[in-house]
Amino acid sequence: MPHLPQIPPSTGPTADSTPGETATSRRTALAARCRTLTESRWFATTVFVLILANAVLLGVETYDGVLERWEGWLRLAEHSIVAVFTLEILLRVGAHLDRPSEFFRDRWNLFDLAVVLSVFLPVVRENGTILRLLRLARVMRAARFLPQLRIILVAVGRSLPGTVSFLFVGALVLYFYAMVGWVFFADADPEHYGSLGRAVLTLFLLMTLDGLGDAVHAGLEISRWSFLYYASYVLLGSFVLVNVLIGVVLNSLDEARALEEQAAVEEAMKSKRGAGAHGGVAGTAADLVLLRERITAARSALDEAEAALGATLVKLKSEETGKYEETEKSAAKPINGGRRPSGPRQMDDQMDDQMDKTRS
Repeated sequence: MPHLPQIPPSTGPTADSTPGETATSRRTALAARCRTLTESRWFATTVFVLILANAVLLGVETYDGVLERWEGWLRLAEHSIVAVFTLEILLRVGAHLDRPSEFFRDRWNLFDLAVVLSVFLPVVRENGTILRLLRLARVMRAARFLPQLRIILVAVGRSLPGTVSFLFVGALVLYFYAMVGWVFFADADPEHYGSLGRAVLTLFLLMTLDGLGDAVHAGLEISRWSFLYYASYVLLGSFVLVNVLIGVVLNSLDEARALEEQAAVEEAMKSKRGAGAHGGVAGTAADLVLLRERITAARSALDEAEAALGATLVKLKSEETGKYEETEKSAAKPINGGRRPSGPRQMDDQMDDQMDKTRS
């Protein structure tokens, strides 16, 4: 059986490769390495720990005594965190070298890029308030590594259109009841219903059921019909509108969860397609070594199978030869000890001899 030709190790681009193909191959290989690094668990854990450390530093700096005593160490820790975050962004950009447009399609990438690069702007570095706000924005990056928190934030964002509609309806309800309250209670209770603004503030606080008992008792002293006023407002404002808002948020939460699952499936499919499309171009040295090892193992297995098959054929051939020789010997062995077998011709000869003896 002929041996398989050994695959020579890959030493780089071939002579037929154009400069463009070589650059594409190197860029794809670099993107694959950066992607493997950024998608690893320890990388995400490290960045998440640094985000928490940044939050701790922000809290520590609120104490005057600590800031005065450890200002140098705190500044060193801050610069170290900024350096690591910058390296993280560079690695994430490198992971999209083969597909640059996909980096800017991800909103979290844009958010991280804006937060990290803003620190290097002179205007930001000279303004301590803006710098602290940007450092506070880094804490929000934790949502990137916490899927459940990311789902909640996406749900809040998707619920904004429904929330705006809810606020518009709530404003109409507050305006209507505030005007009714001003008409009936302005003279008797000017502290709470003396103007439209005071009436709106009072009803807004009553929407949380805070101080409802005192308001009802004060209203009953003015008129018995005030009970219907407060009862209808509480039912409409505190129960109906609030439940509508909860329904809007829950609906947005379901949509956000479905989008998160769909994004995960699409990312997995893109990874598989990318591996299939760039596997022949961006094969790493480890992949080639593994391929050679598999080919060597297959070749060894074929050689062993060939040797075992040859030994089996020789054994079968020898057994068949021995059986054939035994058959030939058995066929050549004389029957009845070498005597001629009795038959009709021998009987005729005996009868002729007997007749000759009788005649004589």
